[in-house]
Amino acid sequence: MKFDPEVGYALKGKAPFPVPEGARPPLQMLKYVPQLSLAERDRRWRSLRRRMLFAGYDVFLFIGNDMGWDMGMANLRYMFQFGSKLGGWVLFELEGQPVFWHAIPHMSRPLDICLSRQQWVSDFRPFSGLDTIVDEVRRRGLEKSKIGLVGYHGAGGRNSTIGYGNFMGLKKALPEADIADCTWMVQEMRLVKSEEEIGMLREAGKIARKVVDTMIEYARPGITEAGLWAEMMKTQVVNGGEPDNFNLLSSGPLEHPENEIWNLLHGAAQPMVPTMRPLAEGDLIISEFHTRYGGYLCHTEFTVYMGKRAPRQLKDIWKVCVESLHISREVMVPGKTMREAWEAIRKPCEKAGYDYVELGWHGMGHASPEFPSVIYRPGFGPSFFNGDRIGDFVFEEGMTFGNNLDINNPAWKMDVGCKLSDFMVVRPGGAELLVNIPLDLPEVH
Repeated sequence: MKFDPEVGYALKGKAPFPVPEGARPPLQMLKYVPQLSLAERDRRWRSLRRRMLFAGYDVFLFIGNDMGWDMGMANLRYMFQFGSKLGGWVLFELEGQPVFWHAIPHMSRPLDICLSRQQWVSDFRPFSGLDTIVDEVRRRGLEKSKIGLVGYHGAGGRNSTIGYGNFMGLKKALPEADIADCTWMVQEMRLVKSEEEIGMLREAGKIARKVVDTMIEYARPGITEAGLWAEMMKTQVVNGGEPDNFNLLSSGPLEHPENEIWNLLHGAAQPMVPTMRPLAEGDLIISEFHTRYGGYLCHTEFTVYMGKRAPRQLKDIWKVCVESLHISREVMVPGKTMREAWEAIRKPCEKAGYDYVELGWHGMGHASPEFPSVIYRPGFGPSFFNGDRIGDFVFEEGMTFGNNLDINNPAWKMDVGCKLSDFMVVRPGGAELLVNIPLDLPEVH
């Protein structure tokens, strides 16, 4: 297997037509794919290597997969600016270039396409199983070293995506190594975003606003849920976003028999939606969706009423959503505690006597929801969503959040509400809004 540092590894085996000596990938494609600078790469690698040194680790093994709308690749995407639908492994030492295994051999011919889409990593290899990783660890003399594993953890640092089989396979194959889960190190690094990262999120926010405009434009009687959902997806892709099918779009008649319960509070995920149900006059449409640019996710929520005049009760709920959105911008500032923020954001809802499915925010960047996330009342639901133990945690400039303003009036209808959100960057004097969501409830017909 021959290596050229600018090309990567050629395929091992009896390829009848090997890559010619000195062949290079075309680099003109770089201008068509969102790129973070090499300076940003070096900043991240130095930061992680410093943490590794302090903790006494010789090498990190990153393990990625497609769990949760590709969020299982979040930490690999952050450190190496590349994500793979088929998962991936990365060997990252205290010095030198990392090794990135991904895909299967026939998808790496004649050269790995990653070599023409980014410049952060030059050593890509096809993944051929755990033995491939173990062989490289031994070849580098790391079989007795302290090895940190990096997968992905959800909002509260729970539910690691490092599979039991992978973990136990490494322990068995490398019995003299000291192996531990170090995912938290990378996720802590991602908590505060650099200005380059925020630039990527800003582009995702611009696309999100276009998706909202598309939702309003195409929400007309006769189009199916699937048709509207597809137009929203098309808008993402044609404007430079990565295809991301996270769109919890739901619709239904606002006026319906009292003994029917419609899911018009939050929306549902695939495969429950989108359906072939045609939209009709009097429908309410709600959506929570992500737009992804350069691997960075922007969160948006919106509501559309199909009709000339929405009921007063629905407009009243919308007004409370808008008020909570304004307060969110005011309180998501450096130094403000999480408790101060969530109490302020929820005051309009409490004053009106309304209820909510989610009312707060969740962290977001390469994945969602991430730490710190507060969407439930204290004591309700999982602790990592109700503010448990993080009430005194403070906002820092550069943190980024999606709002969750999902409010309803159960005294009117227990199964109907409004969804609204923008994407916020913590800044002194008030959060920066990246979507600039419309603040008037659309009434379309």
